[in-house]
Amino acid sequence: MITLISGTNRPDSNTRAIVSLYASMLEARQQPYQILDLVDLPADFTNNALYSYTGKNEEFNKLSAFISNADKFIFIVPEYNGSFPGVLKSFIDGLAYPFTFKGKKAALVGLSSGMQGGLLALSHLTDIFNYLGMHVLAQKMKFAHISKNFNGKEVTNEFYRQLMEEQVEAFLNF
Repeated sequence: MITLISGTNRPDSNTRAIVSLYASMLEARQQPYQILDLVDLPADFTNNALYSYTGKNEEFNKLSAFISNADKFIFIVPEYNGSFPGVLKSFIDGLAYPFTFKGKKAALVGLSSGMQGGLLALSHLTDIFNYLGMHVLAQKMKFAHISKNFNGKEVTNEFYRQLMEEQVEAFLNF
């Protein structure tokens, strides 16, 4: 089972729309998947699901089960302030440590309004996943100038569509 993760809690985001595109690519390949959207996180999870409260927040536990019950992940992550969203880091911090991601596999997809396509965000996230023992696919998709290359429903840049296809194929064989 592949878990697609929308790495922001911003409602109606481009990130969530890109998750849907990846879901359709997996469906076309008859690959089972599930979607974890951080918009579904309980509003107060940083106060009552982390640290000494780990495992005690049922709403958070339902979402963390998406992680513990999967071996492969595709993280779609927007760039916020030169890195990835703090809500994603807080979510990761709330997961069981240290074995939640150990030995599992991830593909990373970055989005940004600028020209680097979330390069720094993906670099920071890769460092964290490597620390946690997760294997990260070297082929990372970077959507630069997202508003110019995505119309809210489809990627309008043919080269980006080709790279997405290549990434999914590489990930399925990873």
